[in-house]
Amino acid sequence: MKILNLYACLGGNRYKWGNDHQITAIELDPELARMYKERFPNDTVIIADAHNYLLDHYKDFDFIWTSPPCPSHSRIRYYQVKGRKSDVYRAEYPNMSLYQEIIFLDKYFKGKYVVENVIPYYKPLIQAQKRGRHLYWANFTLPAQLTTRSLPIGTLTDETKKLCKFHEIDLSSYKGEQRKNKIARNLVDYEAGATILNTVMGIHEKRNVNQMQLF
Repeated sequence: MKILNLYACLGGNRYKWGNDHQITAIELDPELARMYKERFPNDTVIIADAHNYLLDHYKDFDFIWTSPPCPSHSRIRYYQVKGRKSDVYRAEYPNMSLYQEIIFLDKYFKGKYVVENVIPYYKPLIQAQKRGRHLYWANFTLPAQLTTRSLPIGTLTDETKKLCKFHEIDLSSYKGEQRKNKIARNLVDYEAGATILNTVMGIHEKRNVNQMQLF
């Protein structure tokens, strides 16, 4: 299949997808794009705005995974601002690119798609499928159980180390501007990513068999 992996980061979702697909990864941070390419040398990696790339290239793919920025939807961030427990964050509008992509894919894209994000501090504007700590908007039904793994619990000082071990990544060479614990925290569990792709492949293969039977 031809797969588009948007807001790719270090490919937490992609880690167990193997090398049998044509995968294009879009990442805006040049450092993360470099590290993604080192991790998955067979993938095509493009440094670009994922939101705009989707609009221009959605017709070229069979399956699209997108994980738009989540901080403005986060319950943790919201409660810190509302409770005045942090001087770092301030109130801001939710980033509506999340819902733009959900509606766009639902109405225009002919393949299978998944839009992944955190559980927000408000009632989701579009109904989603809740799995663990995440919401997924998709045009197919996800398995009831995506993963049994639990995120490691640690203090701020050892959070990055524990999350890197959990996701099997190495952030020691990262020289960009993003916090390393933030990068590691935002990655999707690779077991969930593998289960979702396997579900899509099953649907895709079944459709191909049905089409062949027609002829």
